[in-house]
Amino acid sequence: MAGELAIGSAPKSPGEKTRYDTSLGLLTKKFIHLLSESEDGVLDLNRAAEVLDVQKRRIYDITNVLEGIQLIRKKSKNNIQWMGTGIFEDSTVTTKQHSLRQELTEISKIERMLDKLIHECTLQLKHLTDDETNQRYPFKDRI
Repeated sequence: MAGELAIGSAPKSPGEKTRYDTSLGLLTKKFIHLLSESEDGVLDLNRAAEVLDVQKRRIYDITNVLEGIQLIRKKSKNNIQWMGTGIFEDSTVTTKQHSLRQELTEISKIERMLDKLIHECTLQLKHLTDDETNQRYPFKDRI
């Protein structure tokens, strides 16, 4: 019909927001970005609503889901804190990563040493079986 706005079409006027601009997914991305810039992962929900230029109930839609999956927790009435990993430096994770890297380095050294020992044993066994004085012993055919 002539006067209807098709799904996915441009807004009627320059100031009007598209459906994508007001989507909860996009708003959540903006919210997480705002949260990542906050000090110690703590964000005031009133400030978030103001900065993101949305009604506070839209912020609550986001925080309810994030709290439900235990990525945030309420710190006080209007403040939430990030509990997940990934956007803030977590010293316990960093320490664990460093420890695992050291362990991996040590395991790699041991692996190289074992490979060398296996190679040396293989050569010694070959020399032993190739030695003419040992040719008469039946163990040669079993290798």
